[in-house]
Amino acid sequence: MYERIRNLREDKDYNQEKMAQMLSVSQSTYSDYERGEINIPLKTLIKLADILETSIDYLLERTDEKTPYSPAKRKI
Repeated sequence: MYERIRNLREDKDYNQEKMAQMLSVSQSTYSDYERGEINIPLKTLIKLADILETSIDYLLERTDEKTPYSPAKRKI
């Protein structure tokens, strides 16, 4: 999972500091995420998938399809 996150970040030409800013975490926290030193909270994982334009399933290696899913339609 962590290699995929790093590769997608690099594909977008984002450095760790930029990603940390977009996720509202410190650069060291983001670095820990990428190295697998700490677990990524679910809300952060969702935001990360959105930023990297992929699905959580791709990040978690549940699929090899990078294309994100269509947004869910909410019923009110």
